[in-house]
Amino acid sequence: MSSILSYLRVPFLASSGLAAVASGLLYFKQNEIIYPRNIPAGARTDIPRPAQFGITDYEELMIPTPDGETLSCFFLRANKQHARNVTVLMFHGNAGNIGYRLPIAKILEEDIGCNVLMLQYRGYGLSTGTPNEKGLMIDAQTGLDYIKQRPELKGTRIVLYGQSLGGAVSIALAARNLKEGDISGIILENTFTSIRKLIPSAFPPARYLAPLCHQIWPSEEMLPKVTGIPILFLSGLRDEIVPPSHMAQLYKVCHAKVKVWRELPNGSHNDTVAEPGYFGYISDFITQFVVR
Repeated sequence: MSSILSYLRVPFLASSGLAAVASGLLYFKQNEIIYPRNIPAGARTDIPRPAQFGITDYEELMIPTPDGETLSCFFLRANKQHARNVTVLMFHGNAGNIGYRLPIAKILEEDIGCNVLMLQYRGYGLSTGTPNEKGLMIDAQTGLDYIKQRPELKGTRIVLYGQSLGGAVSIALAARNLKEGDISGIILENTFTSIRKLIPSAFPPARYLAPLCHQIWPSEEMLPKVTGIPILFLSGLRDEIVPPSHMAQLYKVCHAKVKVWRELPNGSHNDTVAEPGYFGYISDFITQFVVR
């Protein structure tokens, strides 16, 4: 798992140094703080490619959005020996680029047997545009529509996978696509209830300005709408950025007929994915509740 960790040590809501000045910038510069797409240095231009990780059956895509942006994405085909007719739509966290998450995608396609569409939000990596809540929701819908319209993926079961901010994107997308069969499963890792509720712990100096935050991502309000889709909750209990209580609250308000809670006792915000059992939980969830 060391290769995973080396690529995933990227921040959520930037660093403690930024937190010291966040109270004065939260309202006017909050998009730059919440979506630090230039962190780490070179994240906009230095994108690791699938071939660097021994992945051979893939495509690099440039997918247009309805509002004129272009999303840089990777599409990985499932290992034919383990293929399950499942496509994972992967939503990353708020820093870095999709290349840093390739070790995760490799396990999903090679060992678990899923196709993987790694979507890169607007303003991240080689994608055009500037990120904001409305724009990322357009990007997410664009990714889902792409999978549904791609001929070779006709009939595939679609699973949304989101880490941190990506979990909020997954919840919002699912709440807007409740038609039976559109989405067959959701995997959430270390996701927050809302940006406003996260600010007091992530940005203590700015806690009194939380009501001014216009990037809301109200997962706690949206998730109860999602009742017909199985959901897996993966919670790192040592998450130092998003308090584990946020994930516990999301699980509590979730009304899905099938919801599965799994704890990773030593998982922090960026290395929960490397904890023992992580991918086993995902594989079991897909086997039991997605492909059936």
